[in-house]
Amino acid sequence: MSLTPTSITCTSLDFSWPDGTGVFDGLQVAFGPGRTGLIGVNGSGKSTLLKLIAGELGPSDGAVRVAGDIGYLPQNVTLDTTLRVDEVLGISMTRSALHAIEAGDVAEEHFTAVGDDWDVEERALATLDQLGLGHIGLDRTTGEVSGGESVLLRLAALLLRRPDVLLLDEPTNNLDLYARRRLYAAVDAWSGVLVVVSHDRELLDLVDQIADLRDGEVKWYGGNFTAYEEALAAEQEAAERMVRVAESDLKKQKRELADAHVKLSRRKRYGQKMWDTKREPKAVMAERKRQAQVSAGKHRVMHEEKLTEAKERLDDAVEAVRDDDEIRVDLPFTAVPPGRTVLTLRELSLRHGARVRGEFELRGPERIALVGRNGAGKTTLLRTIAGELDAEEGEALAHVPLRFLPQRLDVLDEELTVAENVARFAPDATNNRIRARLARFLFKGARADQRAATLSGGERFRAALAALLLAEPAPQLLMLDEPTNNLDMASVKQLATALESYEGALIVASHDVPFLESIGITRWLLLDGEMKEITTEGVRYSG
Repeated sequence: MSLTPTSITCTSLDFSWPDGTGVFDGLQVAFGPGRTGLIGVNGSGKSTLLKLIAGELGPSDGAVRVAGDIGYLPQNVTLDTTLRVDEVLGISMTRSALHAIEAGDVAEEHFTAVGDDWDVEERALATLDQLGLGHIGLDRTTGEVSGGESVLLRLAALLLRRPDVLLLDEPTNNLDLYARRRLYAAVDAWSGVLVVVSHDRELLDLVDQIADLRDGEVKWYGGNFTAYEEALAAEQEAAERMVRVAESDLKKQKRELADAHVKLSRRKRYGQKMWDTKREPKAVMAERKRQAQVSAGKHRVMHEEKLTEAKERLDDAVEAVRDDDEIRVDLPFTAVPPGRTVLTLRELSLRHGARVRGEFELRGPERIALVGRNGAGKTTLLRTIAGELDAEEGEALAHVPLRFLPQRLDVLDEELTVAENVARFAPDATNNRIRARLARFLFKGARADQRAATLSGGERFRAALAALLLAEPAPQLLMLDEPTNNLDMASVKQLATALESYEGALIVASHDVPFLESIGITRWLLLDGEMKEITTEGVRYSG
């Protein structure tokens, strides 16, 4: 066991959202040196716990103690688009002072600002290059970088700071395959304390231990995610075996109690017969009757206690078996005939330089995967098709009702409840219909009355998807931008199953290749300056 002091300690931690929704009640957890993967189903409180540790939220009771400096990468990275890259990295003042000294200004405040950090520019550029951002430079503004590049830029700022404790919340969201590899390398090389919340299997296989947050408690597993799955499978097999044993014991106790009732009934009838025929003296028969009643009472109590104990053992065994809820997406009827034109793109030039040459058509219930590196323009293309952005040139024409689910999930009004948000998109739907649909997305009862601002990343996705699918008219073209971000693995599988049954046209921008393969993609489009179709023969340009 390591003798290094624990770096993060949460003691008797309580936290509830302002609307009274409880998250933690007396949580006790400590994170020591090494890389820890913090996992759990959507809504279990993983992101909330990181925010409490980082000081972004305050507990209603209990304490959080951290030994050392904290670096925190939130789940949804938003940067001021007017900031320069060196400002995001936190080196702008040092850099300005360094440039002033190099220009001959020897004022003392410049030397104070630089301190011992004379190689700050070199280190910053090396860190950017390490994360695949070498092309950005230090003087560009963040408004020129993509969502994925924003994540890496924030990570670069943290790596430059060299904090003692690094907290990462879903860091691979929005990252392309190349960027993910660079992040994996950075995590693998991290020598301090690291706690990462993620649903990315490859990332979780780089950690030293798994902390499973479930029902307000943390259970620890040594090793990476693969080792955790093996240990959990063995646990669940043993738990299911205990359920079978407990069920068998319960049946046995029920039979024995029933048999005891039959025997006692027979004794009672025999005693009554002896009394009626007066075959023995009355005093003797009265004593025998009293003893029989006492014996019968003890016998009954003994069997009832055994039955109660058997029920308790079964309850405990059943509780040990996991039955995680999964979203059940009930997609509306949105069939599109095979020959119908759904979408037309003509000589389309997007705001950030990407273009579609000639004419591209999407017909019938085709399933399009839109892939490409961060910053290639995938989100821009989807927003242009959805009518949220104007094209620089050309046109994008949708010939059927469409709905677009953005990766930032900003379709929700933070101040409204989940049910109220859904009602905005379907003003003619009854409250009962809305709540019935929300129940299939795991917003049952009071959960449908949670404010959107209090939802976890996965819960926000479910609420936004419910709003989109209940909208009127129902979409015959569904566009999803990185839909698996923030979803636990069970929900990703359930979403894939649901989309398999969708009968409309589908465009999905994603870096999650296994997910794309699971939903029956019919055409793969690569956006890399120009839109190209990926075929078995190679790449073919649109138009």
